[in-house]
Amino acid sequence: MSNATTEQRSRIMRAVKGRDTGAERAVRSLVHGMGYRYSLRHKNLPGKPDIVFPSRQKVIFVHGCFWHGHKCARGDRVPKTNRDYWQRKIFRNTERDEATLSALRNANWRALVVWECEIKDRDSLADRIQKFFGAAKIAGFLSSTRARTRV
Repeated sequence: MSNATTEQRSRIMRAVKGRDTGAERAVRSLVHGMGYRYSLRHKNLPGKPDIVFPSRQKVIFVHGCFWHGHKCARGDRVPKTNRDYWQRKIFRNTERDEATLSALRNANWRALVVWECEIKDRDSLADRIQKFFGAAKIAGFLSSTRARTRV
């Protein structure tokens, strides 16, 4: 696909799921299991966060490592074809993410970014989420998740 047309690229991008991804569903399940209730995608907030806690003025973004340029094995790779296109696209995504987080901070909202690669370790992710909320709402939750199959 080194000579992909704009229409071919558009077709590929349309096939990429933008919401209700497996990673997003896993984080929502974890948060719900921890006892936190949330809303989905408030369009009036910058960046249309994936998970919103309006009463706490907190949001969670679930980012795909590749699409948002995470520095992990999956996110730090660039396709061999159309390298310039993908590097520009991922750079624009990271710039937009920074602007979104800044806008949320300016509006007195706190944001947590969960990376796709972090979902594999449920216990560690649960710890991060608990610290983000600053509450001990998950008493007994971690021990019960260790017995379950990991995502």
